[in-house]
Amino acid sequence: MINTKTITVFTPTYNRAYCLDQIYQSLVKQTSQDFLWLVIDDGSTDNTKEVVANWIAEGKIAIKYHYQENLGMHGGHNAAYRLITTELNVCIDSDDFMPVDAIEKILYHYPSIKDNPKFAGLVGLDADKKGDIIGSKIPEIVKETTLIDLYQTHKVTGDKKLVYKTAIIKKYPAYPIFEGERFVPLGYLYQLIDQDYVLKPVNEVFCIVEYLQDGSSLNMLKQYRRHPKGFAFSRITEIKYAKNFKEKIKKIIHFISSNLLAKNFKFISKSPEKTLTILALPLGFMLYLYILIKTKKNV
Repeated sequence: MINTKTITVFTPTYNRAYCLDQIYQSLVKQTSQDFLWLVIDDGSTDNTKEVVANWIAEGKIAIKYHYQENLGMHGGHNAAYRLITTELNVCIDSDDFMPVDAIEKILYHYPSIKDNPKFAGLVGLDADKKGDIIGSKIPEIVKETTLIDLYQTHKVTGDKKLVYKTAIIKKYPAYPIFEGERFVPLGYLYQLIDQDYVLKPVNEVFCIVEYLQDGSSLNMLKQYRRHPKGFAFSRITEIKYAKNFKEKIKKIIHFISSNLLAKNFKFISKSPEKTLTILALPLGFMLYLYILIKTKKNV
């Protein structure tokens, strides 16, 4: 039952037993059952294990459960990529779910890229619970794209849902684990894949998300402060592969502030753009101070 599936839907989760039923019910209702649901329990202390065990016992869909110590979202992705054996994979977060025809749509488009070695996978849309697309659709004229080109060249906005060929994603290094931190931006891996492959755009909704805009800026600043090593690491790749000067400078400023937050003062040697990094030091320091001030009462 499990080994014959085409796609794995994986869900990293941490103390989210109370909301997992939403994604479970959406998977049970899928018009195509050609998938495995892989639940990565990232050190939960609630009853996640028991809840998933009950669903496995029901036997309505193919489920695999994996428990590990708490390593953060990227650690959950690392585990998923180690464990997945199906041709395709897609991540659906613990508080999101799939439209009932999402798997069917993914598998409808997959044959067009299955045997084409330049394609890493598909990129589809996210929508909110009202059915409104998050950000913008992908221009119909775009038939293939990298993720970075999607945003920096084609000016698409909003989160999009990535469906990758498992054989390709397994070629790349795992996300690093930094002691005391629980987050490395997932985009690090996607940028590496961008250098070697393209994606096929699909203007279909693959995921329904709980999209709460209020407070997102403060939450992001809190993430910067709590996980500076993870962000500093990812900024190196972002600087290296930025498509234009504006993006490069922006990433350099963030690179500086993240290293200052991590108390790493020998960061210039790590920058792919050492001269620009030196010139941007005042701006990076200003961002560092801004993050400290804004998050003082929240960290």
